[in-house]
Amino acid sequence: MNQFQILIHDCLIHTKHVESAAILVAKSGHVSAVSSRFQITHQEAQMFIDAFKYLTIIREQGIFFDEKAFTCVRADRNSIYCKCGDNGLILVKTALFVIVATYNENMYPSVCVEASEKLAEYLREKGK
Repeated sequence: MNQFQILIHDCLIHTKHVESAAILVAKSGHVSAVSSRFQITHQEAQMFIDAFKYLTIIREQGIFFDEKAFTCVRADRNSIYCKCGDNGLILVKTALFVIVATYNENMYPSVCVEASEKLAEYLREKGK
């Protein structure tokens, strides 16, 4: 288990309010770490990274992921929050990475957001 796998588990999944998570390399779209049973294709990884380049489009059209159309709730240069019913998709960008986190109807969205943002802040402090 690499250090990013440990971060995903300890900082996100362990909260019990993050269903699945991944850390993507912003420059290449490479998946550095992913939680168990979370499948992200290279095209989906690139879509998450590119979302930060097209914030206006994301705000208007949302994101289609995991066979669901997610509506954008918030989008700025560092964070994108989307929801589809009681499910959610959180994207948080650092200098080198994009954190992807999802939550379901049995989880608190605010805890998922807080955990994702705290992990991003930790990576920013480390210069990553």
